[in-house]
Amino acid sequence: MKLNKAGADLIKSFEGCKLKAYQCSAMKWTIGYGNTFYEDGKPVMPGHVITQDKAEQLFELIASDFAGKVAKLVTSNVTDNEFASLVSFAYNCGVVNLQKSTLLKKVNANHNDPTIRAEFLKWNKAGGKVLAGLTRRREAESNLYYK
Repeated sequence: MKLNKAGADLIKSFEGCKLKAYQCSAMKWTIGYGNTFYEDGKPVMPGHVITQDKAEQLFELIASDFAGKVAKLVTSNVTDNEFASLVSFAYNCGVVNLQKSTLLKKVNANHNDPTIRAEFLKWNKAGGKVLAGLTRRREAESNLYYK
């Protein structure tokens, strides 16, 4: 499966695009659309700067990589929007966190389970603190999931 436009747009809207390296709320060096590393696997470091074209290329490559990893974890017959919401979640929270989550267990058991919405919403903290931006993102992801 591939990340659809709705999923890419959701990720981009929440990540925003910054062409100069910055520290995200989890204190990781980040650039472009929330990327913490480059296509060669090297980490983003303080002082790094990229162009808008590079940010777009990096997003396409890394989002595609996330989609491939999520596709290997999802065993149920999900819709394009369900898949896109899971890719957005993994892009933000990490593939390992998705892999270990009750969210994924419920998706794989029954992708139509209405309690999946609540599983998205549990992931709204950084550094142990609830963040309004993460709450909005999880709501948007769950809304896309059920669209």
